[in-house]
Amino acid sequence: MLGRKRAGKEQQQESSKRQRMEDDKETDEHEEVEEDDEAELKKHLVIVKDDEIAIDAIPLATKPPMIVEYKLLKEGIMVHFQLIRADGSSKRYSSMIRMLQDIDREDLETLWKLVKTKHGDIRPEDEHERVLLGDLKVMFEPNIRSEVWRNLQGYTVNVWKLYDSCGVHFVRFGNVHIFMLVEKRYPLTPITITNMLNKKLQTDHFNEMCYQLLKLMVKQQKEQ
Repeated sequence: MLGRKRAGKEQQQESSKRQRMEDDKETDEHEEVEEDDEAELKKHLVIVKDDEIAIDAIPLATKPPMIVEYKLLKEGIMVHFQLIRADGSSKRYSSMIRMLQDIDREDLETLWKLVKTKHGDIRPEDEHERVLLGDLKVMFEPNIRSEVWRNLQGYTVNVWKLYDSCGVHFVRFGNVHIFMLVEKRYPLTPITITNMLNKKLQTDHFNEMCYQLLKLMVKQQKEQ
């Protein structure tokens, strides 16, 4: 009886050992696949160090109060975006791109709510307000029937860049530009996506956001 118990215990231990070996093998194979996948995606990425972005970035530990108001300030031919926060502090930006380098996703979503509340369904009379509303609307509420997406066809991709502080990627086609949220699918044509991937995504470092964005774009390209 004792011998049978010992034999049964040894068989159980051997079975457990084989299972661990198989699990380790599957884990190693999975890691190898992920590494191959990551290497393949990195072919569509280029690291571009931008000292200005690093200087302007908001440390999470010193995140300022929420944005409560925005203004467009005109100084001669220049127009600046001014973001005003709950503590009365404010900062001006010479362009949407400069602003995206310095804010996080919470700030961006708050700005969109403020702009949307201000204008509703009414088309702004001011040209710069229309551009701001248009950029944010395309970003947060993409309309597949909008001329914005049709107009992209035939344009050469000049720049494709990631602003990971707010989770936005930016594409410039000649004098046309578009801002998109990294996690959202947009009605881009296969040709446009291919051109973006060939141009390569610019970022100052590779991280999970880069990986997921490139993975989404490659997947969307293959599905079309």
